Amino acid sequence: MKIAVFSTKSYDQEYFEKYNQEYNFEFSFFETSLNFDTARLTDGFNVVCVFVNDIVDPETLRILSNNGVGLIALRCAGYNNVNIESANKYNIKVVRVPAYSPEAVAEHAIALILTLNRKTHKAYNRIREGNFSLKNLIGFNLQNKTVGVIGTGQIGATFCKLIKGFGSKIVAFDIHKNTALLDLGVEYMDINEVFKKADIISLHCPLNEHTKHIINKDSISKMKDGVMIINTSRGALIKTGDVIEGLINKKIGYLGIDVYEQEENLFFEDLSERIIEDEFILRLMSFPNVLITSHQAFFTQEAMVEITTTTLNNIKAFEKNEELINEVK
Repeated sequence: MKIAVFSTKSYDQEYFEKYNQEYNFEFSFFETSLNFDTARLTDGFNVVCVFVNDIVDPETLRILSNNGVGLIALRCAGYNNVNIESANKYNIKVVRVPAYSPEAVAEHAIALILTLNRKTHKAYNRIREGNFSLKNLIGFNLQNKTVGVIGTGQIGATFCKLIKGFGSKIVAFDIHKNTALLDLGVEYMDINEVFKKADIISLHCPLNEHTKHIINKDSISKMKDGVMIINTSRGALIKTGDVIEGLINKKIGYLGIDVYEQEENLFFEDLSERIIEDEFILRLMSFPNVLITSHQAFFTQEAMVEITTTTLNNIKAFEKNEELINEVK
């Protein structure tokens, strides 16, 4: 079984090579992302393994089909970057890693909240410069604050359990209510009510036609003045221009993002010696109350093991013509 891995980083190759010993698949690792221009590299491969910023659109899928690719193995949970309808048309199966470590992402969301609130990143830099002043470092208690959670799947549910430990009140929106969270004291309500009541809003929903730009000028107008918004899900849940406007007029008091709408041109790369031409990200970086991380919420040892082994098992099931339990249909 020949597998082409796109958007490869050193840690991807390390984990695949380590855990491939019992599978004996033939891997080829490409640093480039998969898209229409690079799809020609898949000639002769049975499987293509992709990540969040690879573009698997209809034209790319046509080339993959012509090259004999039968399986797209996503090493992530989201699949909005793959045109499933076209994959079905070309009889290319699509599998994913539905749950690797909800704790990893939920804990990172908590880290963004605490860092933004208590300004530990600024304190760290001050101390290194010999500045022990507390000026402008004041934060607020999470106890008794209302935290709004949009999406209560595995990650959102884990986040609720963690933030509950701080003594926060949790209000949530999801099309499916999680009964375990109801027992925890989570109150489900209309999404507009969540926007109105929450001091902190954390996004944990997938990206689709219903959730794209769920954070926009209209929804921001419903929020409390000085609201904190956290996004560890998908960048396009937020309409960046509208959030920048909200930051400028101080409607949004804090913004923590691990994902960004145009991240495929930026994230996972060292651009320290280049001129960044993305005006939105540059504007966001200029705000003192904005914290950006580079899609690292998933990045723990435990998550990498789960991603790797699940992906390998998905490919093994395809090779043996067994049921694909993680197939996207």
